[in-house]
Amino acid sequence: MSRSMAYKHYQRALAQWPVDLLRPEVSFQKAMQRRIDNRFLPSTTPPQDNVVANNAQATVPAPMKLDEKAELEQVNVLYLFLESKYTKKYPLSEQLMKPASNPSYYQELIRELQEAPRRSWLSSMINKWRGFLRFS
Repeated sequence: MSRSMAYKHYQRALAQWPVDLLRPEVSFQKAMQRRIDNRFLPSTTPPQDNVVANNAQATVPAPMKLDEKAELEQVNVLYLFLESKYTKKYPLSEQLMKPASNPSYYQELIRELQEAPRRSWLSSMINKWRGFLRFS
């Protein structure tokens, strides 16, 4: 296991990251975990200079040297997102959240996104067909 400070911070930040209720099968945590494992943990396969597959030859690039300072800066950005720093620093204006053409659009969208994970298959299909058959 890597004893890198950045690796430990990545692990801590990913443990705090919220789960996507709409798409639980697509996980940001899993994607980031694969990235940091590839980056920090040593490979179990020996490096090869040339790889031949399907009669094509390719050179495998040498692993890049780990820049601890750059990795810590990236982890810091994850922590800033977790703390919602940019949402607090750049709040959305009321005019932006309530457009003149449809003032309740964003409130309805948020309500819909909160209800979607708890819906049954039948109610999801009914809503889907309602979207196809809109009458004015």
